[in-house]
Amino acid sequence: MNFIPDFRRPQEIYPDSYWFMIHEQKIIVLSDSGTITIPRHINLEEFNIKSDHVQYMGAYNDVSCYAAEIESTENLPVCLSMHPPLTLLNNLDTDMVRLSGLAGQFITWSRNHRFCGKCGGLTEDKNDERAKICTSCGQVYYPRLSPAIIVAVTKGDRLLLACSPRFRSQFYSVLAGFVEPGETLEECVKREVKEEVGIEVKNIKYFGSQPWPFPDSLMIGFTAEYESGEIQPDKKEITDACWFKKDEIPGIPSSISIARRLIDWFIEGGNH
Repeated sequence: MNFIPDFRRPQEIYPDSYWFMIHEQKIIVLSDSGTITIPRHINLEEFNIKSDHVQYMGAYNDVSCYAAEIESTENLPVCLSMHPPLTLLNNLDTDMVRLSGLAGQFITWSRNHRFCGKCGGLTEDKNDERAKICTSCGQVYYPRLSPAIIVAVTKGDRLLLACSPRFRSQFYSVLAGFVEPGETLEECVKREVKEEVGIEVKNIKYFGSQPWPFPDSLMIGFTAEYESGEIQPDKKEITDACWFKKDEIPGIPSSISIARRLIDWFIEGGNH
């Protein structure tokens, strides 16, 4: 993705700047003659749209990108509509979907830190980094980042895939979970697999990582091998889990995700 992140706003807002407008974790898009796009600043001026918590994101293909929150959508023109970013994968470029998620992350952080959690004072954007600073006590707040592991567990020529009630649609994916305080990433892999499906794993290896701003995760991918135990889904996070050969893979996540990259890695032979 040809995106250069930056917190320093240009002196001028150009008419062609992208404006990723967020309302309740949904992105507002422009529909024109059947085509869906991210609105430009000229569209905001045309429709007289007011926004809050404006954050400069950086530049995408040399075009400035801004995140902004719209608290009310009552007076939006009919050509603008709201959607969860991931539902737009068939309508927007993948990069635009990723930037929509990043915009949502910035807006959530800006909105949740308008007041200082230490003294209750007002905060403002820092001039020298992406952070909020309390105007009373000087406490600094950075955008939240929640590390999570995601792991492809193999058993010979089979891959462990599971179904979760949290998934938006009925598909299977590899296991994932958030890292707990005091825990290494490898310990998290072992714990999450044991908690969710009841088996032990070994030979844990780093695979890759992906920012996943829905709303604020960093996904850290691993591969691992089955060691012992029988699959027993916990019925809370996981409703079903099975071993699949590469020609048996069911419905799986979209190509935007590291989950899909892990599954494709297995299908292609299991080599980094």
